[in-house]
Amino acid sequence: MQNFELARLFYEMATLLEVRNESVFRVRAYQRAAQMLESLTEDIAAVAARGGLQKLPGIGKDLAIRVEEFLHTGRIDQLEAMRRDVPPRFLTLEELCGTKEILNVAGIREKTCENILKGIAIWRAGRTRTLLPAARAVAEQVASALRAHGGVERLEVAGSLRRMRETVKDVDILVTSTEPARVIETLTSLPSVTEVIARGDTKVSVRHQDGLQVDLRVVEPSAFGAALQYFTGSKDHNVRVRELAKRRGLTISEYGVFEEKSGTRVAGETEDEVYAAVGLPWIPPELRENTGEIDAARSGGLPELITADRIRGDLHAHTDWSDGHITLEKLVTAAEDRGYEYIAVSDHSRSDTIAGGLSIDELRAQIQQIRQLQASHRIRILAASECAILADGTMDFPDEVLDELDVVLAAVHSRFKQTREEMTTRIVRALGHPKVHILAHPTGRRLGSRDPYDVDMEAVFAAARQHGKALEINASPERLDLADVHARRAAELGIPIAINTDTHYLNNFDNLALGVAVARRAWIGPSQVLNARPLAELVGWTQRARSA
Repeated sequence: MQNFELARLFYEMATLLEVRNESVFRVRAYQRAAQMLESLTEDIAAVAARGGLQKLPGIGKDLAIRVEEFLHTGRIDQLEAMRRDVPPRFLTLEELCGTKEILNVAGIREKTCENILKGIAIWRAGRTRTLLPAARAVAEQVASALRAHGGVERLEVAGSLRRMRETVKDVDILVTSTEPARVIETLTSLPSVTEVIARGDTKVSVRHQDGLQVDLRVVEPSAFGAALQYFTGSKDHNVRVRELAKRRGLTISEYGVFEEKSGTRVAGETEDEVYAAVGLPWIPPELRENTGEIDAARSGGLPELITADRIRGDLHAHTDWSDGHITLEKLVTAAEDRGYEYIAVSDHSRSDTIAGGLSIDELRAQIQQIRQLQASHRIRILAASECAILADGTMDFPDEVLDELDVVLAAVHSRFKQTREEMTTRIVRALGHPKVHILAHPTGRRLGSRDPYDVDMEAVFAAARQHGKALEINASPERLDLADVHARRAAELGIPIAINTDTHYLNNFDNLALGVAVARRAWIGPSQVLNARPLAELVGWTQRARSA
C-alpha cells in the first residue's frame, strides 16, 4: 500500500506550510489527512479507484486532487514547489536560524525563527513537557493506527496522560498481543515517527514528529492489570501501594502481585485485583498522585467523581457577536444537539475591544435576539456576559445592564501585571458585586505562554464563599484554569465549581473532557459542580447569588 508514503508527504506539506506562516487551517488539514492515512487499512489507490476519496474523514475536494496527483505521478507539484522555496540545508534549521540566514526565505520572519528554535529545543531534548491536549492527540493518533493495522488485542494509554496531568513528558502505551513483532513494526513504520530510540522484542521507544517520546510495551494478559497500575500511578502513589503489599507479605511490580516467600502470583490480570490484593478498592487514575487517595481508599472515603455525562449545560460560550466564530443560532443548536438543558451566551463586554466586546446597545440587541430565539428551541438560552473586571474592581457594564442578564461571568482581561495587593483587591471587589455569579478563568494563566497573575487565592476563595459565588474551571486547552490544586481547595470550602468550555468554535465543546479531568483530579463530585444542576436548580442559585 502507498498510504504511509503519501502520509509522509502530507506531513511534510503541513510542516512547510507552518514554516511559511500559512493558514493554521491548511496546516491542520494536511496533518489530519496524514493521520487518517496512517490508520487507513484499505489501499488509498483502491479507495480512489472506486471514487471514495471524498468520503474519507478529512479529505475534501482539494486534498482529493492531491491524492489523485500522487497516485498518477508519484509526486505532488505543490510540495515540490515548496521544497524549492526553502534552503537546501532545510534540516539544519537551528544553524540557519542562528545565523539569520533563513530570514532570506520568503515568508520567514523573526518570530518564525524564534518558534523554530523553540521547537528544535523541545524536539532534541524531550526535556520539556507537552500540554495535555497535544499529548492526548498524539496518543489517540498512535493508538488508532496500532488498532487499525492488526495484532492488537487490548490497548490502554497509561502514565501521566492517563492521570490527565496538565503536562505530559511522554506517552506510555500498553498492549496485549500474540504478535508483538507485528505491533512493534507498525509503530516504528508510522510516517509520524521520526526516530526509533530503542527497540526490543516486546517494547519499543520512538520519537513522534511532535517531539513526544512514545513508549510501547507488549505485556501478557495475565499481567496486564499489574502493568497498567504500575505505569499509571505516580512514583509516590506506587511507593505507598508497595508498602501496603509488603505488610501483607507480598511484592508488587509491573508483572503482578506475588507472595514474597513462595513467589506465587496472586493477582495481575486486572487493576481491580491488584488493588484488592493490598486491601484497597480500585482508585480512579486521576487520583493516583499520593495526595490522600490511599488513606481515603482504606477508610472507604474515595469520592464520587464528576463525569462528562453529568454536565447539563455550558455557562461560558461566545458567538460572532464578539470574538467567537459561531452564529448565535448555530451555538444554540449545537448545545441542544449535545443534549444540554441550557447554554449561556456570554460574549465579551465593551472594554475588551481586542475581543470585539459588545457595547451596551449591542448587548441589549443580543438579549432581545436571544429572547426571540428561545421560542424555537427546547434548550434554555441564558443571556450572559463575560464582563470585564476593570482595574479598580468595578464591572465594565453598569448595574442596570447587568440586571438584564441571566448570568454574569466576571473576568480579568487587562492589567495583568498589577501588584499582588492590587490584583487581589480587584478580584475580591468583583466577587462582592451583587450582580456577579461566576469568576471566569480565575488566575488568568495561559499554559506555556502566560503565567498566572499574582493574586492571593485564599483571599479569592474567602470572598467567593462569603458572597456565594462560583469559580470556573475553564476547559480551554491553553487555560485549564482553575488548576486542580486550586479547584480542590475551592471545592473543600464549599464553593460551587462551573466547568465551562469557553467555546469560540463549535468543536470547542469537545474540550469539556479536559475540564472534567481537572475537576476529577481535584476530587470534585457532581454535587459540587454548578452546571451539573438541573435548570430549575441553576436558576434558583443565580437568583440567590444576586441577593447574597
